[in-house]
Amino acid sequence: MSSSSPPKSPRGVGGNNHRHSNPRFFDAKAKSHCWGNAETVPGRHPERWRKDAAGNIVCRRFCNCQGCLCFEYDHIVPFSKGGESVPDNCQILQTRVNRYKSDKQEIDKTLLRGYSCDIKFTDKELDIIEMAVYGDVIRPGNECRCRSVAEMLGQFKSKDQTPACKLPDE
Repeated sequence: MSSSSPPKSPRGVGGNNHRHSNPRFFDAKAKSHCWGNAETVPGRHPERWRKDAAGNIVCRRFCNCQGCLCFEYDHIVPFSKGGESVPDNCQILQTRVNRYKSDKQEIDKTLLRGYSCDIKFTDKELDIIEMAVYGDVIRPGNECRCRSVAEMLGQFKSKDQTPACKLPDE
């Protein structure tokens, strides 16, 4: 066994050293940097909600899915055109927008918006989604938490001083 043999490429793809030295996917550090650089959503918790490069609101828990609040980490300079998987080449894009962007680069923000979902969520709808996903709502001056069934039935009193969220029908 010779130690001078070249390392095997990931997933069995051979003969492409560029792909081996430049991984296709962003690592956790790059993703964290990418999320942190995205525009915040006024009145929303910045670790949960951001705006993508087209101005769409996305939820951090909805990564790599297909809905209107879902997003993917995108290579600004496409990977297929030599773009690296580094923090400075990363942006978040609503999944639908990323699919349309594909391997294009230097696309105008207005054109990206044209690929976006047509749904615009109200603050109340975002609160309901946040409560369902995280179990509480964290908004500056408007924080609340979900009550347990036992608490709702009066069988348990929570020690958490954060007020319970009011549901839309309340």
